[in-house]
Amino acid sequence: MKSNLRERKISLHAIFFSYTFLILFTIITLFPIIWMTYSSFKSMGEIMLHPLGLPKDFTLSNYQKCFEFGNMDFAFLNSVIYSTTSTLLVVLLSLQAGFALTKFPYKSRFVYSALFTTGLLITVNSVITPLFIMETNTGLYNTYLGVILPYVAFGLPMAVLIATSYIRGIPDALIEAAIIDGATYQQIFWKIILIVSTPVIATISVLTFLGNWNEFLMVFTLTSGENMRSLPVTINSFAGRLNQDYGLQFAALVIGTIPMFIFYLVAHNALVEGFGEGALKE
Repeated sequence: MKSNLRERKISLHAIFFSYTFLILFTIITLFPIIWMTYSSFKSMGEIMLHPLGLPKDFTLSNYQKCFEFGNMDFAFLNSVIYSTTSTLLVVLLSLQAGFALTKFPYKSRFVYSALFTTGLLITVNSVITPLFIMETNTGLYNTYLGVILPYVAFGLPMAVLIATSYIRGIPDALIEAAIIDGATYQQIFWKIILIVSTPVIATISVLTFLGNWNEFLMVFTLTSGENMRSLPVTINSFAGRLNQDYGLQFAALVIGTIPMFIFYLVAHNALVEGFGEGALKE
């Protein structure tokens, strides 16, 4: 009886500390975002006088300046093009690679799988200089293709790893039955693998899209024209040494953050489902 009471007290204490930690973590995480959002509606003078206070003179001038002088419309469109196109290519190519690495009967597939895994060790910083030289020599510098191709290359290793672990769990009997019925591998991929792999498609899409949306170094290095810049690079231009308009910077950050939040909220359930089903299949 005493041991049960003691265990119950310990569990209650554990629950209390767990919830306290989670609440504090949530407050610490959300406060900078909330502060940034309402500060974007304040003037520079009000931010300097009352940095943590709510806006007294609500203004939209910071957002107007972002679009009038900061080319935020071009930056937003470029981010959508870069992130969406590269995400679609990564999803398609990773599923095809995962299908080939798990369901095709050839011995060297383990070598190719190891090569994809090795790609996880290559960082953008280690290859950005040769990548810049190569794109300059091939005419890809300052083009959409010159940004999208590296995005796809760096997104594939992790996506292939996720797709491979998921597709490996698909029953071989399903593939064999389709082959007996006369289906080709291409038909099996488009009509079976894509449909069955909906959860992992959502997982790869979320991870790839958010990663590319926030990417800075490659766009900054591989493009030069303002009309080719993405949102992170354009937002960075508001934080120069001679530019100390914090309201303008906060407004630019909000513009870049809102689409990311919306996309994550829409795809959050699919992301969790994809990870869960992948774990169950393993």
